Amino acid sequence: MFNFVFDRRNDSRPYPNLAPMQDNPHESYHGMGDSWPYIVPCRLLYYAQDHAYPCSISYTDEPIPDRAWYPVGIGFFHFEIDYFAMMSAHVRDLLQHGAMRVLFYYHEGDSPYHEKVRLDQLCVQHNLPVDCYKFVSGNTSADNVPGFAWFPDHELFYWRNSVRWNDRSMAGVSYHDRPRTHRYTALNRLHKWWRATVMTKLRNQGLLTNSYWSYNNIESNDLWNDNPIQLEILNLQEQVKQFVSQGAVNCDTLDAVQQNSHWTLIPEHFDDAYCHLVLETLYDAEQSGGSFLTEKTFKPIRHAQPFMIFGTAHSLATLCRLGYKTFDNQIDNFYDCEINNTQRFIKTVAALEKLNSQNLHDFYVSCRDQIIHNQELFLSSKYERLASLSETLNHD
Repeated sequence: MFNFVFDRRNDSRPYPNLAPMQDNPHESYHGMGDSWPYIVPCRLLYYAQDHAYPCSISYTDEPIPDRAWYPVGIGFFHFEIDYFAMMSAHVRDLLQHGAMRVLFYYHEGDSPYHEKVRLDQLCVQHNLPVDCYKFVSGNTSADNVPGFAWFPDHELFYWRNSVRWNDRSMAGVSYHDRPRTHRYTALNRLHKWWRATVMTKLRNQGLLTNSYWSYNNIESNDLWNDNPIQLEILNLQEQVKQFVSQGAVNCDTLDAVQQNSHWTLIPEHFDDAYCHLVLETLYDAEQSGGSFLTEKTFKPIRHAQPFMIFGTAHSLATLCRLGYKTFDNQIDNFYDCEINNTQRFIKTVAALEKLNSQNLHDFYVSCRDQIIHNQELFLSSKYERLASLSETLNHD
């Protein structure tokens, strides 16, 4: 089980550790983490409640239970923040004597190697043992870092938003074998240069014809030189710039807030297109060698659609590790094994071109068993996921 320890109470619930007190703490914690120090509620507590996984809650002014965790939810890991300095002297004393440990919970895909270096430095600075904390990351390479663990947070996060809190569409979009009017769905809300590269290439190759696709140009502070796909090799520099300069392309009437809502669903994007082209959050997870999956991947799984992923290497392998099927008999998925970003992009486009030459209706029907398996697996309890994480964290 998880034994969580908090500093403060807020009505009948614990207040997130290290989070500044809100003006009205009795309201929802929505928006917490949007500003310094980017602390958010620890999602692990919510997931334990969602899936009936045993969890106890104590406070630092009470006796500390065995194997206690002091959870700190991180919305954005900032290297200038001294997380241990934000803790009370009493909490640091408990860490110093091994009475409990910090559990940093981070759902993003940043490099865990860099985060470990920073946190270990802070432990030395505060005269704390470097094993006084453990760190949960959304980057699979965390499993290779001492004291770190990978957890598929976004799978449980989208389960929470699309199943628990969306009762009106409990079944979501279901499998059907009726002909569809569109070939693919490819959605982009935030501008990133690598995403612009993908969409430019797909449009140039005619692969977006008769498809639901969008590119909304919302800025994300992404720099041209940070593009992990080498445009000079592909001779796409000017074409990508021109694509972005032409402005937003939408395939629905939602505003930017609605498009970012995990409750909002356009059924036609899933039940009227044969395959989902997922453009993930990251294409290269800071050269960490890890993969990172978000709700963007779990949406077609939830809503009965086969998919291809433009994202980090081994994304499909990570899904298989979780028990999902990735349509290996229908799609040339060897692109997933390619570590070189530019070559992975080239191979993914080639696999899509090969798929596009087929009868997509026959393709979809042939995927039936895997589609249904994936949807049923997604809808199932995540109790065992939590049990596995608990065992990993408590294993010294």
